[in-house]
Amino acid sequence: MSLPCDLQSIEQRITSLVHAFMDMEGAPIPSSLAHTARLTADQAITSSEGGKRLRAMLALGAWREVASGQALSDAVQAQAMLDLACAIEVFQTAALVHDDIIDDADLRRGRPSAHRALEQGTGSLPIGRGLGLMLGDLLATACTGIADDASTRLPASGRLRRTFLDMQRDVEIGQVLDLAIEQMPLDDPAALCEASYEVFRWKTASYTTIAPLRLAFLAGGMDPADADTHAEDIGLPLGVAFQLADDLLDVTSSSLQTGKPVGGDIREGKRTVLLADALDEADGAQQAWLRAAYEAPARSEEQIRQVIALFERTGAIEASRARIANMWRMARLAIERLGLDTAHTATLTALCARFVPEDVRSR
Repeated sequence: MSLPCDLQSIEQRITSLVHAFMDMEGAPIPSSLAHTARLTADQAITSSEGGKRLRAMLALGAWREVASGQALSDAVQAQAMLDLACAIEVFQTAALVHDDIIDDADLRRGRPSAHRALEQGTGSLPIGRGLGLMLGDLLATACTGIADDASTRLPASGRLRRTFLDMQRDVEIGQVLDLAIEQMPLDDPAALCEASYEVFRWKTASYTTIAPLRLAFLAGGMDPADADTHAEDIGLPLGVAFQLADDLLDVTSSSLQTGKPVGGDIREGKRTVLLADALDEADGAQQAWLRAAYEAPARSEEQIRQVIALFERTGAIEASRARIANMWRMARLAIERLGLDTAHTATLTALCARFVPEDVRSR
């Protein structure tokens, strides 16, 4: 069996795995409650649809580059690696469902966020939000079960399970830090930038790049210590570059591209590296205006446009592009230190390049 790495295969397998977990046929649920249960199960499928599946593609692709020929031709291991990669995507869906509740977000991937859809389906805001919380929990449980089952069919099964659980814990800690940073004062841009990088490591890089690589390296037979080192050396700068690029997209792209309103981070008053760089380079009047705008209870659409303009004028947008380019250089050097042959190095580099905007990679 060849390992299916294409987007369609991953998408189909995720749907199948989530559907199997959420299947309530035959469950002793009273008919008076079945509608809400079915609504939640259907939303689990809907929320799991779409996305670039970068994490699954990275895990699958990296496994193919480091695994032996015998492992690659083993149908059981190939299917298990596909399921393990899909488990990361199901975890991401769980995290996004919860994240949208925390951010009070209306849209996700161009459609109503899960809790909003459940509010509409039940006609109740509090019940919809409550169901959204439980949906996130259900998907988090699902991804753990999927990963656990897949790990039993792969080498280093115990370490794979531990890595997956560590990934979940890191993201949860990252979410705590992400909320904590929102209470930071805005009078020390350097401290804000440093804190933002820490949030990137815990909340984004941990499951977006580091864990997919670590799982791939372990499942591919790499020495555990080497797997940890290489996954961290490649995944940390790559994950930071990915988050910096995502923050940049929030102010430089359109809703059609992202599926979310432009300037969403500004609207929510999020502390970002972009804001830190703008505060660092702004003059006194600009700094005072930015602080007042971000410390206000809400920001108008006009204020959002003015903040984006300040990000441009102060050089914060260009500074982020330079930061991304530097992180990408660090990731490329770390890939080379793996010691793979030229062809495997090129393939893995191309996989990792998907996390970084093309115009920045060429710098």
